[in-house]
Amino acid sequence: MLTYNELIELKEKLANGDVTLEYAKELYWNDFEEGKRAWHTKDWKERRAEVIKDKCEICNSKETLTLQHLSHPLKYGDYERAVTKTYTQSFIGSNTIVSKREFCEHIIKEYDYVPIPLCPNCGDNRPGKRVRKLPQYLCGRCRHEFDKPIYKSVDELVAIFYENEDALDVRDKCFISKDIWKNNHNISNIKYWYQRKMVKNIQSEIIGKEALLLYLDDNIKYLSFEDTITACKKCAFTFDIKSMELCPKCRKHYKGIQYSTCIQCLPEEKRKAALEKIEFGKEWQAMHKELGID
Repeated sequence: MLTYNELIELKEKLANGDVTLEYAKELYWNDFEEGKRAWHTKDWKERRAEVIKDKCEICNSKETLTLQHLSHPLKYGDYERAVTKTYTQSFIGSNTIVSKREFCEHIIKEYDYVPIPLCPNCGDNRPGKRVRKLPQYLCGRCRHEFDKPIYKSVDELVAIFYENEDALDVRDKCFISKDIWKNNHNISNIKYWYQRKMVKNIQSEIIGKEALLLYLDDNIKYLSFEDTITACKKCAFTFDIKSMELCPKCRKHYKGIQYSTCIQCLPEEKRKAALEKIEFGKEWQAMHKELGID
C-alpha cells in the first residue's frame, strides 16, 4: 500500500504524463491486500500522532480518542462511471450521427425483442385481452374487437425512433438485455447505452486517466487528515453508524447530522410535533411486526 507522499508523487506523474494509466493502476493496486486498511500502516500511525488532539472535539471526552473523517473517498468504479456519464452526455450533445443500420444490428445482437400487440384498426398499443369472451382482444381506444393483433418489427420501431424519438410507438420497454441482468429497455435507453459504449471504446484512456486522478485526489485528501476531527469512541460510532452528532446547543443529547439541534432543544410546539411523529412511527412499526410484514 502506497504511503501518503508516494500517492502524491504518483498523481503528479500521471497528471504530467510521466507514467501511463496502466502503470499507475498496477503500481497503486500492486500490493493491495483484502482487509488491509490505510490506518493499519506505519505511515498513517506516525502522521496521525501529529494531528490528533488531546480531547474529543464534540463532547470533550479524553477516553479512547480517534480521528473521525467527515468525508470518505468513493470506489474507483464510481469515479469511472461519473466521468463516463459526463463524456457520454457531451457525445450526445454534439449530435453525433449513429448509423441506423449499425444500431439496429446492435439491438438484435444484444437484446431479445418481445413485441407489443397492437390494434389492427387504429394501431393502439394497449388493447385489452379478454379471458372469457371472443374475439379475444378489445381496443380501448377505437373499441375494435379482434383475435389477431399486429406487431411492429425491430426495423420498423428503429425507423420510427429515428424520425421521432418521442413517438408513442417506441416508449415501451419491449427489449430484454441478453446479459445476466435481463433488464427491460425501450429504444431510447438502448441508444443511450450504445452511445455510452461507443464513448468508452473511443475515450477509454482519457476516461480512465481522469477517473484515476479524481480517485487519487480524494484518497490523498483522506490520508492528509484534512477533513477530520478528533472524536471519542462513542461520538465516532454515533456519527459513522447512526449519522448522529452531539447537539451544539445543549451539548447533552445527540441529533441527526442533518438537523441544527436535538429534539429537546426545539421550541415547545416543534418538539411536541416531533415526538408525536416518532411515537407514530414506533406504533406503525409495531403494527407491521405484529402483522408479519416488517
